[in-house]
Formats: sequence, C-alpha cells, structure tokens
Amino acid sequence: MKLKLPAGSFRAWLFDCDGTIADSMPLHYIAWKTALAEWNCEFDEKLFYSWGGKPVREIVAALNGMHGLNMPVEAVAERKEGLYLEQLPQLKAIPEVLEIIEAQHGRIPFAVVSGSRRNSVIGSLTTLGLLDKFDTIVAAEDYKNAKPAPDAFLLAAARLGVAPEDCLVFEDTDLGIQAATAAGMASVLVPFIMHRS
Repeated sequence: MKLKLPAGSFRAWLFDCDGTIADSMPLHYIAWKTALAEWNCEFDEKLFYSWGGKPVREIVAALNGMHGLNMPVEAVAERKEGLYLEQLPQLKAIPEVLEIIEAQHGRIPFAVVSGSRRNSVIGSLTTLGLLDKFDTIVAAEDYKNAKPAPDAFLLAAARLGVAPEDCLVFEDTDLGIQAATAAGMASVLVPFIMHRS
C-alpha cells in the first residue's frame, strides 16, 4: 500500500516519529502498561491511541485526574521512557514511510516533529539508522503547547527556513493532523493499518 501525497511542490517535509516513521506505538504501549501497573493504573489501549502525540508528562497528569491517583509525574514519565528505550532493539520502521524518506532524502529538508522527548526520538531514529536523514528534530522539550496546537510544526518550519504553507506533514494521529492544519500545512495521514501489514 503506497501513501498518497497531495498535489503541489513542497519545500520541506515534517514527520511525526512514533507511529509515523517508527512502528513504535505498540512498544510505547507495553512501556506504559508496565510503568502504570506499578501504580495500579489502567490505560485503555483505545485511549492510548487516541492520545497519540500527547507528551508523556501530560498523559501521566491526565491519568491521575481520570483515576483519582497521585502518581509522581516526573518519576512515572522517566520510568516509562526507560522501559521504552529497553525495547528499542525490537523497533521497526513503517515501510511506506521509510520508502518515501529514502526516495526524497537530500532533495528537500526533513524534520522530525514529535510529542516525545528528544532522547526517545533520537533512540528510535538511531535504532532505525535514520538519524542522519533529518535536518532538525523538534521534541517535547522544545515547545510549550503540544499537538493539536501548531507550535511544534511552526518551530520546525522556522528552523528549516521554510514557510508553513510550503511544508508537508506526515502524521498518524488526529491530534497531529489537527496541529498541521492549524499551522497552515498540508498533511498526509499514515493509516494505522500500515503498521500491521
């Protein structure tokens, strides 16, 4: 199954990492389940996927609110990230996105725009052998307002020196597509079905 790209000539491509470049969402979910089990906290798989793109610390805080818990946000976030990094040897790229990156690399600048922390993004891209393909990485530490706010994508465009309307975004979540639209950028939804083909 090939990704259908919108018409137009784009001067930069911006990629989400988890679930878009890296088929990492199942590994992130295992890390969440393990970290949260230590606090007897449930995290429904459907909810996990609907929150794709939400920063780790925001997820812990939201789960605290939902379940009336008082998990230490920083400690749980660190534990979850550590559990994810331990699983990196199992990580695979999403073939259709990898194909596009390989075909277009060097022709236009690429950025990764993620709701994950920089160490997680670098870990994923290094494992996949793709780190050197990207001109910049915008990670959770780099902006205040997470997706669906446009901040992360606008920052990536500014770093690449490309106008927002000249950027094409690759995303796997509704939050990410909303953020791209809010930034005035065209987008391509990477369907979840691709991760399982």
